[in-house]
Amino acid sequence: MPVTVLLLSVGAACCLGFGFVLQQNAARLAPLSDFLSPRLLLDLVRVPRWLAGIGLMVCGMALGAVALGHGEVTLVEPLLATNLLFALALSRHQTGQRLGRQGWAGLALLAGGVTAFIVAGRPHGGAAVTDPVRHWLIIGVMVGGALLLTAYAKRSRLSAGPALLALAAGLLYGVQDALTRVSGQRLSADGWAGLLAGWQPYGVVALGVAGLVLVQSAFETAPLRMSLPALTAAQPLAGIACGVGFLGDRLHTDAGALAWEAGGLLGIVVGVVLLGLHPAMPRGGAAGEREFQRA
Repeated sequence: MPVTVLLLSVGAACCLGFGFVLQQNAARLAPLSDFLSPRLLLDLVRVPRWLAGIGLMVCGMALGAVALGHGEVTLVEPLLATNLLFALALSRHQTGQRLGRQGWAGLALLAGGVTAFIVAGRPHGGAAVTDPVRHWLIIGVMVGGALLLTAYAKRSRLSAGPALLALAAGLLYGVQDALTRVSGQRLSADGWAGLLAGWQPYGVVALGVAGLVLVQSAFETAPLRMSLPALTAAQPLAGIACGVGFLGDRLHTDAGALAWEAGGLLGIVVGVVLLGLHPAMPRGGAAGEREFQRA
């Protein structure tokens, strides 16, 4: 693994994890009338803590974009999933809660899962798939799944809604990461003129805004433990699907490697869930407009 990719990916995960905690601290006080509305972002932009969280998230996305420029999506995405470790670290500092068996088990499974997937799969680049049907089919499945999850979340927004919204955002962010890599390749090959002539950079922006509304709506209506695990688990899975599906990423596919890769992904998901449900994760839910304005 290139050391540059490792450092950039872990730095991105750190910024993302800290940023998510600060965003949820502010978003949980937003009025419920802003649920799934762009107006939610206009209200949150007045809260300094939320702006700090967004600043950290932007830094994390920028570092992640540079990492994607130097490494495959199938390599970077599992490393980005470690953002939950940093989110838990900040939350633990805020609450004073110890890790305990659940925390240590989740940490071991997440770290072990990432290591197993990368070591067994040995992600490496290859020729990108030029078939537009396959390209759009994979993107369509991800975006369509996000739309279905969002539609169902609107009907159950205070029960399963936050987790469904986070899953939807994770799918969009996974596609966004894939398009970010394509945009970086276009920029390197054709310069700014070639980049802006394609649709990919505009797709990156659109997916980013849509994902941000979904994530903040999830943060607004429930504790972080209800949404961040789903977001953190869905994004790398979607990104890996795009990387293998149409970006040309390659993994070892012998029986032993596939078993370790599947076990690694399972370990990542289970570890993410255990850490996300840890008591140290911030509590809280939506409050009234008066509290939000005081914040």
